[in-house]
Amino acid sequence: MTKGSTSQRLNVLTFIIVSIFIALLSRLVWLQALHGEEFKQKAENNRIRLLPITAPRGTFYDRNGLPLVNNRPGFSISLVPIKGPIPKEIIVRLAEILGMNPDDIQKKMSQQGNPLLPTRIKSDVGPEIITKIEERREDLPGVVIEVQAVRSYIYNELGAHTFGYVGEISDSQLAKGKVSGYKSGDMLGKTGLEQVWDKELRGVDGGAQVEVNVSGKPVQMLGKKQPIAGNDLILTINAKIQRAAEKAMDERLKYLQDKLGNPEAKAAAAVVMNPQTGEILAIVSRPTFDPNKFNGGISAKDWKEINDNPNNPMQNRTIGASYPPGSAFKIVTGTAALETGKVTPEEKIFDSGRHRLAPAKGNAHNAALGWIDFRVALAKSDNVYFYELGNRLGIDTLEQWARKFGLGAVTGINLPDEDDGLVANQRYKKKVYDEDWVISETFDAAIGQGFNLATPLQMAVVTSIAANGGHRYRPYLVSKMVSPSGQVVQTFEPEELGTVPMSPSTLNAIRTGLRDVVTPSGTAGYIFEGFPVPIAGKTSTAENPHGDDHGWFVAYGPYDNPTIAIAVIVEQGGYGSDSAAPIARKIMEAAFDLPPSRDAADIYAEEWQTKQNNKITSQ
Repeated sequence: MTKGSTSQRLNVLTFIIVSIFIALLSRLVWLQALHGEEFKQKAENNRIRLLPITAPRGTFYDRNGLPLVNNRPGFSISLVPIKGPIPKEIIVRLAEILGMNPDDIQKKMSQQGNPLLPTRIKSDVGPEIITKIEERREDLPGVVIEVQAVRSYIYNELGAHTFGYVGEISDSQLAKGKVSGYKSGDMLGKTGLEQVWDKELRGVDGGAQVEVNVSGKPVQMLGKKQPIAGNDLILTINAKIQRAAEKAMDERLKYLQDKLGNPEAKAAAAVVMNPQTGEILAIVSRPTFDPNKFNGGISAKDWKEINDNPNNPMQNRTIGASYPPGSAFKIVTGTAALETGKVTPEEKIFDSGRHRLAPAKGNAHNAALGWIDFRVALAKSDNVYFYELGNRLGIDTLEQWARKFGLGAVTGINLPDEDDGLVANQRYKKKVYDEDWVISETFDAAIGQGFNLATPLQMAVVTSIAANGGHRYRPYLVSKMVSPSGQVVQTFEPEELGTVPMSPSTLNAIRTGLRDVVTPSGTAGYIFEGFPVPIAGKTSTAENPHGDDHGWFVAYGPYDNPTIAIAVIVEQGGYGSDSAAPIARKIMEAAFDLPPSRDAADIYAEEWQTKQNNKITSQ
């Protein structure tokens, strides 16, 4: 080999080496100087994660400061991407532990806008799930356990339809943009007050900046932003009256089914309000459900139990179910006839047991009371007398007065899915059935039957109007909204929506007739025998084409200065005096701080509980 060729090869080798060093140096400059911060941030992102901290929802208090709904600590499971997308096998393993479909987890991951942020997979998981995850920690990189606030309905079923429940935002809500400011995995109010006041209750979420290891497990807290709790709601509800109403209703339904021959009496509703303000003191719907079961997603077993119940436990019957009001509607008919001069309190109308214009229509049990005035007719719930009032008024005038009482329209209570009921009228029949009105339908309307439909809340409003002398207030459930620091954010006052013209003479006739209902000669006299507080009320039995009659009872008290008005209905409960009035008495005992009385339902409930205890003891 010549000296020249050797030198040439050295030059080539030198050039190559120098070129490599230049390339490396250029790459180093490119990495360090030009893109150093960018890659540093990426490196940080591989080990630092922002874990959201859900703000505790605001607490519900009753009017006396008793907590009814608050929060408790609970565990949630999230997935945190460490070095890229979560592998399929990890998703499958996690799905198996959580009892979920892997596709559902994958969908949640895809809905997360920022791939570096955690995706909450399941909330409020039990300790057995936590144990399983910790045992398989090395096989589940990216799975993070977080402590989050979980909604707690302290008294379980108490007020369930009113309070509502919370649940994870649905795919359809996210896809359709039905709610703004929410992301996949967020919890929001689904029904009741939880839904209506969700924005105010949910507060502002915080977050924790943590360093995670290769398994996604937090190893060091780097920073934390505390969440801000949501606003609290001070309700108008009186927990004592609410408990008494629910207990009385449950016991009476059981008694009706087992002792009085009403096996289908499985649903009922009650509303208790202050007739002077519109404040709701208690509101009950049966059957019911436990909203705690919806935390973290309701189980298939629990949902099947609710869904398969033909009486629909999820329906809030106080505002979402309409029934013929029956004889309680005679308050409306009587007011209309007295105020328009179609009858005077003293005029006597002859009751032969049938009305001359509609011989097929008469009184219960074909009773005939002879010559009776308004006071007796209302106290005895005489149909023939009120048929005649309907005949004198005509359906159009009767419709006008029913609407003055707020019937046929929502009351305006701040709860979702309120039904507006129906006032009997010619236009409705023509539109729906394409038929002309007939006189017998006016008679039906005058006693609260036929096309008339009303919710229990609407009938509580009607009763309140009779109690307070003609003022129609908007029913409401929240008196104050209070910030976490205790500052009053908003106060809610009574709101009068309208008035019903009621002269002193009319008002006296209506009230004395209702007072007589609960005296020994009235239709509910035996239920309120010995009751120490003077009250007024009206029994009502509404025809039901699908089974036994519905039983109503409306009342107010004290008689001279009313502070509560009540409407109770028992589906397929039969006579209102047997089914609904005993519930109302128990409610009034609680409202007036009276010792609870013992009736047949009390004795039966004690006997039944004794039998249950004996069964447990024998086992």
